Amino acid sequence: MTQTADRPRIRLKPKANARGLRHGFPWVYANDIVTDRRTRKIPAGALAVLEDDKRAPIALVAVNPDSKIMCRVLDRDLDGQLDAAWFETRLRRALEMRERLFEAPYYRLIHAEADGFPGVIIDRFGDACVIQPNAAWAEVHLETLTEALVTVTGVTTVLKNASGRTRGLEGLDDVNVTLRGTAQDAPLSVPMNGATYMADLTGGQKTGLFYDQRPNHAFAARLVQPGAQVLDVFSHVGGFGLAMLAGGAGQALSVDGSAAALDLAAQGAEASGFADKFRTRQGDAFEVLTQLGEEGTQFDVVICDPPAFAPSKQALDAGLRAYERVARLAAALVKPGGYLGLCSCSHAADLGRFRDASSRGIGRAGRQAQLIHTGFAGPDHPQLPQLAESGYLKAVFYRL
Repeated sequence: MTQTADRPRIRLKPKANARGLRHGFPWVYANDIVTDRRTRKIPAGALAVLEDDKRAPIALVAVNPDSKIMCRVLDRDLDGQLDAAWFETRLRRALEMRERLFEAPYYRLIHAEADGFPGVIIDRFGDACVIQPNAAWAEVHLETLTEALVTVTGVTTVLKNASGRTRGLEGLDDVNVTLRGTAQDAPLSVPMNGATYMADLTGGQKTGLFYDQRPNHAFAARLVQPGAQVLDVFSHVGGFGLAMLAGGAGQALSVDGSAAALDLAAQGAEASGFADKFRTRQGDAFEVLTQLGEEGTQFDVVICDPPAFAPSKQALDAGLRAYERVARLAAALVKPGGYLGLCSCSHAADLGRFRDASSRGIGRAGRQAQLIHTGFAGPDHPQLPQLAESGYLKAVFYRL
């Protein structure tokens, strides 16, 4: 008897897009599934065979009856088993690409669906990895995943970060755990774009550092002339500001609401040799932008990289208004002939809507602009072509 015969079956309703699932779409929503007491009793994280409405098999899926995304496609092999070999094969495939692209082991190793691990994020920091298992199936198989990760990469420390918003939607806990090795008390040094960043793997935001902006940091650094005055708003641990200092800027001001993040940014400036050129200002970004405008302060380059103002379709309109407001306030702070970079990590706000909101804000500030560059996440954050949400990051750069 095959493994398939022992697994529960999940059947699609006639209206569901079975063709899209066969062509690579990785999610099945609860309202597309024929549910009964049997399907609702399937344990969260269990494996099942997904069938179309005529009972023809489509894929091996992980099931979570408590989630709106009730099934996540794991494998086209219906007899696939999530053993050590399954995890190691996919991890090696992901590692091979990162090692080809990056000289040092500091990158996103696993980017969820695009790397064949639905709902799973793994960021690597040298000999340490941080896992965000944001789907029930990954939580069930976390020990096997951890063991495979150590085998494939040779890392000595593996941490579980349970802070992701998605975990709550999956009915999972928010408890961080050290899975292998010993968590360091001190932040780790991470080299990027000629600067040193400090990553707090245990107490920082998400996994401790945002690798996705790396190519956009590098582009911003190309915009600075020697001695340039630059402003980095929503700076977190100094992302754009430190990169622009490495590119030759004379002074950088980082603005963020988190004192802890700004402290890490200052430590990064010190480690990079930029301490005398680096300043911080803690406060609400909108208020600080307004204050700087009232003070008449202007900069050669201004970058704004806010959190997701539109994390869902329901929040889209309010989010677009917030992006427009950021653009209006920031544009007033750019010297004539200077540059403005605006970013969005909201998957609900596509590039067109975000760009339009940003351009409206610049116009409302009374500035004329040239759109010179559009950036996205780096190649360690690959996109699954069938899943628009995997292409969440956008960055637009203007000359004013």
